[in-house]
Amino acid sequence: MDLNLAIQTSASGMRAQSTRMRVISENIANSQSLAKNPDEDPYRRQMVTFRNELDRVSGAKLVNVRKVVEDKSEFKQKYDPLHPAANPQGYVDLPNVNVVLETMDMQQAQRSYEANIASLKAAQNMLVKTIDLLNNR
Repeated sequence: MDLNLAIQTSASGMRAQSTRMRVISENIANSQSLAKNPDEDPYRRQMVTFRNELDRVSGAKLVNVRKVVEDKSEFKQKYDPLHPAANPQGYVDLPNVNVVLETMDMQQAQRSYEANIASLKAAQNMLVKTIDLLNNR
């Protein structure tokens, strides 16, 4: 196994999960962001999609962010006729962010990030040991 390929693969996974954690953080931060008037939507949850890519130069199999997309699920509503964004029936649309789900997604992204760090460190340690062996000849 080429250790440089392992390092490239782990690094790409770390970049992808870092983006995922940033988007999840934005979702949590905006979980209470309501519209300012009835014609606007509140904050809509964002999701990261990934794609596998082959680096044709090195042969490394990488993971990259394909794009960040909006979650098209419906908004929940709350009765608050005094809110400026209330519809004629007195309901306000709430963001489609479930903080519990986002927290679970964040934990999964963090574990994946940590697994990539462990893989990266293992490959680096093998490289160092290989260099040591070659120097002790």
